[in-house]
Amino acid sequence: MAVPSNLGATKLCSHCEREVPASNFDLHHAHCIRNLERCTVCGDMIPKSRATEHHQDTHAPVSCSQCGESIERELLVIHERDKCLQRIVTCGYCEFPLPAVDLDKHLDICGNRTEYCNPCGKYVRLCEKLAHDLQFHEGNSDGTGDSSREQHRESNRSSPAAELSRRVPRERPRDTSQRRWLVTIAITGIAIIIGSFVLQRRNPSQQQ
Repeated sequence: MAVPSNLGATKLCSHCEREVPASNFDLHHAHCIRNLERCTVCGDMIPKSRATEHHQDTHAPVSCSQCGESIERELLVIHERDKCLQRIVTCGYCEFPLPAVDLDKHLDICGNRTEYCNPCGKYVRLCEKLAHDLQFHEGNSDGTGDSSREQHRESNRSSPAAELSRRVPRERPRDTSQRRWLVTIAITGIAIIIGSFVLQRRNPSQQQ
């Protein structure tokens, strides 16, 4: 059986700019010119009968309900989610919700607040907390983490709070004081009972 020499050959349609089989080219080209047109906005080939509908559903401008900006309909979801300046975002430091347009100013203030670092006994700005923890409280392969922690332990030992804690004597346990108080009361009570007994024995002998 003879195989056609043009099997698998294609030709470029000048209207839709697609490669179509050469055997069907004439039929495709006539149908393409008669029924399809290229959208001037997105460049897609669409049926001529749906040109107006395509423009309204995809490219007609609509107003953002949050900021009022005019956006292409197909881009509205992306605008509202990622670009609208009035969309609500959350501060990474305090988790406070606020409009995106105010976020940078809020971060400048919120990120400069300080937080007490228990391991090294210092106050660290929130915007530097992550870098601080990675530098001083995470072990590094080169050993810098251990030496940094040792430096902070030394600084903590010489801090005013540590010095004060060494000078002020520790408070004695309350349990020991309570036991001594109970023993004193018991001894006093026993002494009173013995004294009363002795006085009772002496009074009858004096009356005789």
